[in-house]
Amino acid sequence: MHPGGTDTGAEWAKAAELIATARRITVLTGAGVSTDSGIPDFRGPDGVWTRQPETQRLFTLHAYVDDPEVRRRAWRARAEHPAWHAEPNPTHLALVELERSGRLRALLTQNIDELHQRAGSDPGLVVELHGSLFGTVCLTCGARGQMRDALRRLAEGEDDPHCEGCYGILKSTTVSFGQPLDPDVLRRAREAALDCDLLLAAGTSLTVQPAAGLVGLAAQAGAAVLICNAEPTPYDPFASAVLRDPVATTLPELARVPVRDLPRLRMTTWGDPSTWD
Repeated sequence: MHPGGTDTGAEWAKAAELIATARRITVLTGAGVSTDSGIPDFRGPDGVWTRQPETQRLFTLHAYVDDPEVRRRAWRARAEHPAWHAEPNPTHLALVELERSGRLRALLTQNIDELHQRAGSDPGLVVELHGSLFGTVCLTCGARGQMRDALRRLAEGEDDPHCEGCYGILKSTTVSFGQPLDPDVLRRAREAALDCDLLLAAGTSLTVQPAAGLVGLAAQAGAAVLICNAEPTPYDPFASAVLRDPVATTLPELARVPVRDLPRLRMTTWGDPSTWD
């Protein structure tokens, strides 16, 4: 059923057909999925970087390593991040509903807020492409810890908490600009893009690589692509349907589309993406 937004009935019909006939769905989510939980996006009209371009330095690895003031600002931003108090919204819950249909191959997310897990998504299906705000890692010795412990030290007066083991620079377990994605995480994401019959991209501008490239990878492997995002993306030409209405409206409607009874899908094996050139 068309929810009555700005998207045309024809586009909704195509999107509903894709969902009804899909047997193995990989979902890719971005910041737009969490905006209704009070977590602002970065590049939207009211995004963090749109309003305050200088804050991008807090997310750039070399600036974080080289400039103690950037680190101090980053620690204050972590302590004040809305993710500490955010609650899952209808979009997160819709993806849990989709999972319950038994067709969710993987939930790939660019978000660091863990709201998918808090909504009830199986953690084994969630692939955090850009890491999580809720952990810490030492850039020298690799020791990992809990962000709450580091923020407790911040509240006690340390303005730039260091690793307690080697006194190295501590940062969140998120991927900064200039920092590669975890190879195992990227391999899992590529595998999920390759063996789905539908890739659903929701609330993402699809401008950050390599996450955005998963859409093209799925399309080249023969999967249909459905994009739900308020603004145009570079990957819209790959899509069989594009919906512009808010994801908090579109995703719950799509999750309720009845599954059509179809023959079992025959999948193709593409090998281990970590072996590709």
